[in-house]
Amino acid sequence: MASPISTRLAVGVAAVTAFIGGLVVAAGFNLTPFGYAQQAGGGAKPPQAAVQQVTEASNAFVAIAEHVTPAVVSIQMERQARPVKVPRGGQQVPPGMEDFFKQFDPRQQQQQPMEGSGSGFLVTQDGYILTNNHVVAEADKLTVTLLDKRVFKAKVIGRDPTTDIAVIKIDGTGFPTISLGEDDKSRVGEWVLAVGNPLGLDFTVTAGIISAKGRSGQLRNLYQSQYAIVDYIQTDAAINPGNSGGPLVNSHGDVIGVNSAIASGTGYYSGYGFAIPISLAKTVMNDLIQYGRVRRAILGVSISDLRPEDAQAAGLKEIRGALVGGGTPGQSSPAEKAGIEAGDVIVAIDGAPVDRVAQLQRIVRVHKPGESVSVDVMRYGQKHTYKVKLAEAPSESQLASADDSSDSPDSTTAKPASYDKLGISVEPMTTDRASRAEVSDAQRGLVVMSVDALGPSYQKLFAESDVIVRVLNPMPHAIRTVSDLDSSISRLKSGDVVSLLVYNTQQKHSRVVNLRIGG
Repeated sequence: MASPISTRLAVGVAAVTAFIGGLVVAAGFNLTPFGYAQQAGGGAKPPQAAVQQVTEASNAFVAIAEHVTPAVVSIQMERQARPVKVPRGGQQVPPGMEDFFKQFDPRQQQQQPMEGSGSGFLVTQDGYILTNNHVVAEADKLTVTLLDKRVFKAKVIGRDPTTDIAVIKIDGTGFPTISLGEDDKSRVGEWVLAVGNPLGLDFTVTAGIISAKGRSGQLRNLYQSQYAIVDYIQTDAAINPGNSGGPLVNSHGDVIGVNSAIASGTGYYSGYGFAIPISLAKTVMNDLIQYGRVRRAILGVSISDLRPEDAQAAGLKEIRGALVGGGTPGQSSPAEKAGIEAGDVIVAIDGAPVDRVAQLQRIVRVHKPGESVSVDVMRYGQKHTYKVKLAEAPSESQLASADDSSDSPDSTTAKPASYDKLGISVEPMTTDRASRAEVSDAQRGLVVMSVDALGPSYQKLFAESDVIVRVLNPMPHAIRTVSDLDSSISRLKSGDVVSLLVYNTQQKHSRVVNLRIGG
């Protein structure tokens, strides 16, 4: 029988051998560089004072998770199969043959049943839950599961596609809740925790920092509505499908955002997650609970963030503000009635500086329809102030209604023309083309036919869909013929900026495009 000492020695040798073998295997698969493994020494333990800070931070995360998680819920959505209803265009089916022809008619096919999952969090003890609109949209049945495994049926109180916020409710009392914080006071670099149910892994907690605030840009593509408010908090806390609707909390355990989107080429976490600021979500939630819908105040014009050439055209020394595009075709908006014009740059509202579109939207959002605001704009080097009475944003059904169109005879039969200064070719819009694109006479102009990838119009003007309607500066006048555009840009030299009012036939709205000649 082997002695205890020899037994322990044998086990130790085996362990060391296995460890070294593991390093070799890992290095062979490029998992652990062998050189670094050789350099790892068994130095002295770190002093207790140095470890204490790490321990305290870890305990803080534990405390926050224990405080927040009971109020986070898992949401299961079910949608039944639905027929796709498309008009037959006057075609008649013989009586008794409907079922036979239906199998060959894609317009009569049904949408498949669908299931989905997401997250939310309880904001009141009587069961109101804040989540994302895209989590519950078109749901026929909603089921909510709490951390303690209790399951409830939920009903939708209200949804707002323009902010991707929704409120649902479960019946009961005494539910655990989370306190809502103030995202305005949060700073880039602060620690945050994301809580939710990603990839079917219920009640998962991930940690990271606030990477940026006020993110919009390409995130606007997540929304269909032109009235969408896109103003995200960016975080590197891991967010995956199923996290949507869950809370993003700060180091005090207060919610500062509603997790909503990820930036990923695969659909899974790639290091960038986005949350809707809680100050915006809270105002939407209050409207949904009180009115069942959101009563949003608007200026009534399209706006976009500034580029360097936009600031140059407006006479601004800094690249800050919101560029005013066109209003709704055939309608006069509150901003237009007050005197604001396409091409203006909004730099302040009620004295509060405006740096970007999301900031302007959030300033306006705190007002109610019918209230008035003072708007400061820069117009090609001149500052103006206007009093605007805010209107109420139209509902989604109103936005879907078609605009009336009227056509006029062709104003010209000129051939396509190229403009090297702008890097585009254009041709007049014919009556037939205007009719097919549902373009009114007011939007008739020069159709952009091609865009030079090396010219100043690249990624600013788009072929086959953009129509140049008017030159705003210099020498403002309507553009209907090639000669109209000729006279506007013939005297411009390299470095000058020309401001164009452009109508997009696909998106059905106007915008201002500032182009710097020669670059």
